[in-house]
Amino acid sequence: MLRGAETFRHVLARARAGRGLALMGICNVTPDSFSDGGHFLAPEAARSRVDQLLAEGADFIDVGGESTKPGAVPVPANEQIARVLDVVRYAVAAGGCVSVDTSSAEVAAACLDQGACVVNDVSCLRETALGSVVASTGAALVLMHTRGLPQEMTDFGSYPPDGYKNIVREICTEWGHAAERARALGVPADAIAMDPGLGFAKNALQSTELLARLREIVDTVAVPVVVGASRKSFLTTVDPGAAPNERWGSSIAAALHAARSGVAVLRVHDVRATRQAIDLSRHLGRG
Repeated sequence: MLRGAETFRHVLARARAGRGLALMGICNVTPDSFSDGGHFLAPEAARSRVDQLLAEGADFIDVGGESTKPGAVPVPANEQIARVLDVVRYAVAAGGCVSVDTSSAEVAAACLDQGACVVNDVSCLRETALGSVVASTGAALVLMHTRGLPQEMTDFGSYPPDGYKNIVREICTEWGHAAERARALGVPADAIAMDPGLGFAKNALQSTELLARLREIVDTVAVPVVVGASRKSFLTTVDPGAAPNERWGSSIAAALHAARSGVAVLRVHDVRATRQAIDLSRHLGRG
């Protein structure tokens, strides 16, 4: 029976063989996430969300119990566990490959013990103990680039324009240091994936540039690249004032560009719409 990083690699390989990439569906079990806060906080709603994501074709289910929007209040580990553990169990029992979206070693350990196979860390391994938990359980680790925690920032979009000289080179270098720390803690190189962190410590123009240059990142880091552009605020550069649930078109366009750039995983809210767009694009490209 496959476990942890082996499951991640198996599911990823199967998805890439069929569609070119994997789809990671988002299940935020929170009252305050930027797009769907409160929608899936109730246990029945969260389980229905898992069913929906799997039915729509999600390869991974990303379950999180703490918002990572700017200025979000940190959620204690025991409260995160209370929010997500039943959802993780349910998704695993339903046959899902579960990723837990947390930077807490305690939360990760509890979820991995219940069958999750991936830890999605938006802190770029700020907490050494998290790497140790991933290594000891044989899980996969998605390391997202950032230069600070959500609670330390009032608005990701206001990051200084001169904060990067060469955004791709700097992000890959800084992410590489985090990956080195993970490997030193015992996480195998083939159990690590990279997320460039669109919207995290990057203003809208920087995130847009990063999205445009995804191919360079894919060619540089030599590990699977995970991209989460879905509904994010930087997408309003083409439609100022659009609310999160009004950013479907730009989210799909970002997903198609990411797919063409060779990313391995797309983390999305709208699995069916993204799947349709990618499958049709691939079909037309074979014509």
